[in-house]
Amino acid sequence: MLKAQVLKKLCVGCGTCVKACPMKAIKIVDGIFAEVNQDKCVGCSKCERECPASIIEIVEKER
Repeated sequence: MLKAQVLKKLCVGCGTCVKACPMKAIKIVDGIFAEVNQDKCVGCSKCERECPASIIEIVEKER
């Protein structure tokens, strides 16, 4: 099952991924970094394509 994963240490919390996510699976935590709700994420990769810092990747996760 494919899911988005954010490299939190490199994220600046710009919010571009939040706007790109059609499932509303991403939120900005404390204005610092993005966090993906794995239960809502469908692995569509829109956030990965839109991230200006290229720090979101789509990875295989177990159910």
